[in-house]
Amino acid sequence: MEVSKVINATRDFKIGEVETHALRGVNLGIENGEFTALVGPSGSGKTTLLQLIGLLDQPTTGNVFINGKDVTHLNRDQRADLRRGAIGFIFQFFALIPTLTAYENIEMPLLLNGVKSEERRTRVNEMLEAVGLTDRAHHRPDQLSGGQQQRVSVARALGIRPSLILADEPTANLDTENGKQVMELMQRLNKETGTTFVFATHDPRVINFAKRVVTLRDGLVVENNGNKK
Repeated sequence: MEVSKVINATRDFKIGEVETHALRGVNLGIENGEFTALVGPSGSGKTTLLQLIGLLDQPTTGNVFINGKDVTHLNRDQRADLRRGAIGFIFQFFALIPTLTAYENIEMPLLLNGVKSEERRTRVNEMLEAVGLTDRAHHRPDQLSGGQQQRVSVARALGIRPSLILADEPTANLDTENGKQVMELMQRLNKETGTTFVFATHDPRVINFAKRVVTLRDGLVVENNGNKK
């Protein structure tokens, strides 16, 4: 089953008199359980494509499907509702709320989704254990290392039990060892939970973990190599 599908997607941006064609007709399907990297040089369109898949943006032309549903023309609130339950995000800069503890950061999306308190507690504790941070549950982000903060981000994304997790340059602000540990963590959770991971990156360390590598250049998919390992 395809968790996400993009059909003939274009995305144009206009600033003043200058028009940029970020995507020029992209077709891409993401199957359930994939661990896929979107790669390419700066300006290739990989982040724009990730934003379309994540319903953070809409195509200029073309269609986007999530779990078999055409979501292209949903309004902002409808896209937000779908994102909240179906898609988890991991960002380059961690995007944790600085005044909340690790536990509370993981819990926040569950509160927004109306998950009851006992179930929230169970899920948060499960996620803290899964990412190896049970002993850091009550630490704020400024009391955690970069690698630990990104682990909290992974736990927060998985806590809502999404069908798809999108990661934009997840190792960009980590040193080599922490980057490797975060990728190993995501790879393990992909295998254990069956959750689909798609990440945009130019980092060879990250690309080496991918089971499938989709290469973009000038707004087009130019290579699509599956079953790498």
